[in-house]
Amino acid sequence: MTAIVIIGAGECGTRAAFELRERGWQEAIVLIGAEPGLPYERPPLSKPTSGGVCRRPVCDDSALRAADIEYLRGVDVETLDRANRCVRLADGRNIAYGKALLATGARPRPMQCPGGDRALTFRTMSDAETLYRKTANAAHVAVVGAGLIGMELAATLRTAGIGVTVIEAGSRPLGRGVPEALAARLHARHCEEGVRFLFNAGVSLIDGDTVVLSDGTTVAADVVVAAIGVLPDTSLAERAGLAVANGIVVDATLATSDPDVFAAGDCARVPSRYANGVPLRLESWRNAREQGAHAARTMLGDAAAFDAVPWFWSDQYDLGLQVVGIPIPGQRNVVRRLSSDAELLFQLADDGRMCCASGLGVGNRVARDIKLAEMLIARGVRATPDVLEDPDTNLKSLIRQ
Repeated sequence: MTAIVIIGAGECGTRAAFELRERGWQEAIVLIGAEPGLPYERPPLSKPTSGGVCRRPVCDDSALRAADIEYLRGVDVETLDRANRCVRLADGRNIAYGKALLATGARPRPMQCPGGDRALTFRTMSDAETLYRKTANAAHVAVVGAGLIGMELAATLRTAGIGVTVIEAGSRPLGRGVPEALAARLHARHCEEGVRFLFNAGVSLIDGDTVVLSDGTTVAADVVVAAIGVLPDTSLAERAGLAVANGIVVDATLATSDPDVFAAGDCARVPSRYANGVPLRLESWRNAREQGAHAARTMLGDAAAFDAVPWFWSDQYDLGLQVVGIPIPGQRNVVRRLSSDAELLFQLADDGRMCCASGLGVGNRVARDIKLAEMLIARGVRATPDVLEDPDTNLKSLIRQ
């Protein structure tokens, strides 16, 4: 069999490459990354150090050499030629594959208003370097979007003493995937730190150092950052004729409509039992890592379905947010107060099974309970609200039932 070729050298693709070796694959592995340098983790980019952007490598050159992984860095893939089973690189090279993995990730959603191209995006190491360089002497920054990235950047910039205005089209921050009660608490903390919020606000124009909102309000800013979400990078898959619908469509094993081509990470739309079988496209560090490892096992013949419980976290100021499972809009939250600065919110399905748990507290205060809740969700454990509300109830005891 010819090489296994992995397109995308982020957390997902790199983890897949190493998993192949750890599972006994002896033949060639080619890992292709569009960015220069070693593969790196994205979450630390929003938390710069005194020395600048925090670049945390996924691996080093010695690890790649030891695993005999051929790493092609700083090169784009132009074509996935399924008929001839090869990938064609922008530099003219062709690389034959026996199986291929698309771990192409996602790209920032562009602002569509006039002047939208003036707004900085935040996705790559280069984006982070540009942002922190341009904000080094800034007095005020406008962040468009109050999702996780927008809120994390607002916290980072405000901690650095920079004035921040967050402009959000919705009625509250963190409207996707974070329970309203916890989002409200984070919002309040930002306000205490001096961040200004404008909700139900659309951007109609970015003109130099002025952001013009749809109602005519203007916001002066030395730097404008677009944090309005990402789009799955499916262009290569589309050109190859693979099924695409808000991500590359895969089955439960992460195989695409071509049985020799797989997709994983931010670019893949995967069926999930935690969403009643509805396909999900998840954007998180752990999901990318877990799907990369699972795709490697599938390519080696394992037919198991991907079944990891969705999980993400966000650090803002000294507060740590964690969410496990899929929140159900409008579903009652069962509140468990761990202390004056830490609480958990549980959601139960109609039959009493735990389907989601969210926590917010100083540092890692909620981490242990969220991990136990993840186990409860994975095992379909049923619980009653009165048991979950009682902080003296050890969640581990419910797992043993």
